[in-house]
Amino acid sequence: MSNLTELQKQQIAQAIQERKQALREDIRDELARSGQERFADLAGEVADAGDASVADLLMDENMTLVSRQVQEFSELETAQQRLDTPEFGECAECGSEIGFQRLLAAPNATRCIDCQSQHEKTFAHSEAPRL
Repeated sequence: MSNLTELQKQQIAQAIQERKQALREDIRDELARSGQERFADLAGEVADAGDASVADLLMDENMTLVSRQVQEFSELETAQQRLDTPEFGECAECGSEIGFQRLLAAPNATRCIDCQSQHEKTFAHSEAPRL
């Protein structure tokens, strides 16, 4: 059970709302911009294979960014739903309390700093792609 006060929960709720609003704007702007950046504009009128691959890469990067932003938005929605439950603020790995400052900075955090560090060390190196 978390030891967060009502005031702290209100501050976290406010941080969630502010981050969600910023993400909404970022997603909207990125999608609007990517809609305007047609492939032909990125590759040029006479595209060779190199130009086409660079244009594909730029478009993929835009969609990857939007995908990450949507994922974070979803995590914030989940955090907002869990905010009033007794489990909010508890580490999903070890059950210890996640610090208020960490939750304020990253309200979608589900692990304490120690468990998150261990998780990042364990999964830091993904397998290299193969043909």
